[in-house]
Amino acid sequence: MTQNAKIVIVPGWKDSGPGHWQSLWAHRLPGAVRVAMADDDWQRPKQAVWLRAIAQTLLAQPGPVVVVAHSLGCIATTLLPPEVAGRINGALLVAPVDPERRGPLADFAPVPYQPLPYRSIVVASTNDPFCPVRTAGAYARSWGSEVVRLQNAGHINAESGFGDWPLGLALLQSLTASLPWATEPQAQMEPA
Repeated sequence: MTQNAKIVIVPGWKDSGPGHWQSLWAHRLPGAVRVAMADDDWQRPKQAVWLRAIAQTLLAQPGPVVVVAHSLGCIATTLLPPEVAGRINGALLVAPVDPERRGPLADFAPVPYQPLPYRSIVVASTNDPFCPVRTAGAYARSWGSEVVRLQNAGHINAESGFGDWPLGLALLQSLTASLPWATEPQAQMEPA
């Protein structure tokens, strides 16, 4: 029996507000699940707390998942232990941060520089204030990820003008459509 792609949304530092593409997708994509934590945990991130919340969300799903991560959520996703990462069949990693440059995010350093055990796409901006595009490119090379570079897209969030973000949905669709267990991705991924 073929399974549909279960989308797990992993927000970044300070969570994703109501106008953020992740929040819009959480309501729009059938069966999408969003990682939940206390407000304080989003504001003052601790690696152990984030990894536990992400792992619990992933392991609670009945089958394999595709992760849609933003910002610090990208780094946290790459830090998951092998038994949790093994549940991931693909990941869209958007605007990863450089925790070695940001004091409040230092608990997530060092960033792992080894291949991920699943297909992934890293989307980076040429003027992201939280991670130079070269650093994001280095992450992608070490993770074995495909790279999509956006010109002057800031942190690829609501403040940068990214609401529904159709290109992101197309990238997610390309990621899920390539998986053997995905069915009818066009019907599932079209914006309402």
